[in-house]
Amino acid sequence: MTDSEEPRGDRIAKWLARAGVASRRDVERMLAEGIVKLNGKIVDHPATFISPGDVVQVNGRVVDQPDRTRVWRYHKPEGLVTTHKDPEGRPTVFEKLRLQLPRVVSVGRLDLTSEGLLLLTNDGGLARQLELPSTGWLRRYRVRVFGVPNEGALKALAKGVTVEGLKYGPIEAEVDAKTGDNTWLSVSLREGRNREIRRVMAHLGLSVSRLIRVAYGPFQLGTLERGGIEEIPARVLREQLPAGAGAPPPLRRKR
Repeated sequence: MTDSEEPRGDRIAKWLARAGVASRRDVERMLAEGIVKLNGKIVDHPATFISPGDVVQVNGRVVDQPDRTRVWRYHKPEGLVTTHKDPEGRPTVFEKLRLQLPRVVSVGRLDLTSEGLLLLTNDGGLARQLELPSTGWLRRYRVRVFGVPNEGALKALAKGVTVEGLKYGPIEAEVDAKTGDNTWLSVSLREGRNREIRRVMAHLGLSVSRLIRVAYGPFQLGTLERGGIEEIPARVLREQLPAGAGAPPPLRRKR
């Protein structure tokens, strides 16, 4: 091997993300904290290479070799937080599904009182890529608000809006139906910051009483029942994940 050739194998940050330990960014934090070992020695550089037969540990636990990339659709009910550990002791998505799935991470989040489509994957690197606004995937929601919105104000959201000094990107919002004092809206965006829809609607004088994500990119909630989990077939995954969005290599059947 010449000096210009790169060693074989994945870098440890990518390897751990593919193994579903955490997102690439969180893995880099773990490395900085000194809780990752390679063959018994602490490793702190994300570009360290993994070779066949190497043993990787996180917090003393051996991490299995990364599986093929897999993605699931989950109909998250309200009342669960999208985190692996909650300091307030609230029930989490991952505790709910721990007996049904391997170690997974979410693609984006839904807060405690939000529901609908949540994508889960065993590939933390892929999760991070699919969350990026540059991927261009549209996230669609049905939103119930208390009150009658100003339709002109809703249309103006398409130019973006600044709320309490925080600038949000373009949001497409339109009225679907009105029932008494409540209005159902269709809302679409490409960024999805923490509690973005709730904060923007509050800025317009509207209180969100229900928020349901119905689509994330090409994947739909459809008729998946509340609390239901369904793996996306490998063929569909290959078709729907463009190379620019971090499409995984061809999936292989386990022998």
